[in-house]
Amino acid sequence: MSQTVTQMNELGFYTLPGAPKSPRDLIHEVESAEGLGIGACFISERFNIKEAVTLSGAVGAVSSSIGIATAATNHNTRHPLVTASYATTMHRLTEGRFCLGIGRGIAPLFAAYGMSKITTAQMEDFANVMKRLFQGEVIIGHDGPIGKYPVLALDPTFNENIPLGITAFGQNTLELAGRAFDCVILHTFVSDETTQRCVKTVKDSAERAGRDPDKVRVWSCFATIGDHIPEDIRLKKTVGRLATYLQGYGDLMVSTNNWDPAVLQRFRDDDFIKSFRGALDGVATTEQLEHVATLLPSEWLESSASGSPAECVASIRHQFDLGCDGVIMHGASPDDLAPIVHEYRATRPQGVFDHLAANPGG
Repeated sequence: MSQTVTQMNELGFYTLPGAPKSPRDLIHEVESAEGLGIGACFISERFNIKEAVTLSGAVGAVSSSIGIATAATNHNTRHPLVTASYATTMHRLTEGRFCLGIGRGIAPLFAAYGMSKITTAQMEDFANVMKRLFQGEVIIGHDGPIGKYPVLALDPTFNENIPLGITAFGQNTLELAGRAFDCVILHTFVSDETTQRCVKTVKDSAERAGRDPDKVRVWSCFATIGDHIPEDIRLKKTVGRLATYLQGYGDLMVSTNNWDPAVLQRFRDDDFIKSFRGALDGVATTEQLEHVATLLPSEWLESSASGSPAECVASIRHQFDLGCDGVIMHGASPDDLAPIVHEYRATRPQGVFDHLAANPGG
């Protein structure tokens, strides 16, 4: 597909938001995103029809200019050589547009599946191993947090520059992002104060590690749900999404945002929440989500873009004011985002973002 508009590498979207009926939906989404000039496509992973390796290959095959990043997969679900081979394959397939992004995962889910809990030390060890493999190094007798491996090697002729990304909002992971990764994707529904603190933590950590803090890109993951989207869908993508996060790791979200833990406890103690099985944003009905909305303070949902396209754009621009280098317009497809992106382009400051590569970690 030929690029007909200037690509805005400071903007991104998540393909297959929510609970898609088919992974083939991404084909149209990516084509629409490139047509709009959205700079980056982020890929989340769930254990259903959203397996990240397959999806990223599909995005690479149907695109020509958009940056691509997993945000995120988990390092412990594949052998390191499988993951490294995947990353180098994507790197060559997309001619340098791919960023390998990992995350800590959801501990209760990992425990239920018999998978080990991911630690900060493991993610740092993994990042170091990937960088060495991308450079063609043969690693003999690795014995580190990610495990023991007699030999790890790809191709000794490799000299690949493949950026690494990480999803983060806890203090330890943010500091790790600054010293060992090329970009960091923050969490959705975080306050302005928390966003500023997260950015500062990443940049300060990069500086302490002797890196250029300006070269570690911080992406705001910013719920962007305009009023042109039907009300029941908006409810699913705001109340449903936040409630799903609270189901999985509510304590971390509350502590990170300095929210009232008593509110979280009332949410958990609610009879409907206690008896509900599954992700609220995936299977709850509109009526059920209307009930969930009564359990959540409105200020917990304020850190998002809503209203008219102009109001959404103002909120998106504010994320740059808080120090972020990019904004992922989260929770909506490119078609849903079209009026907002058109409004953004009309008032986009000239030259401010020209230094940004398409690769989200470049």
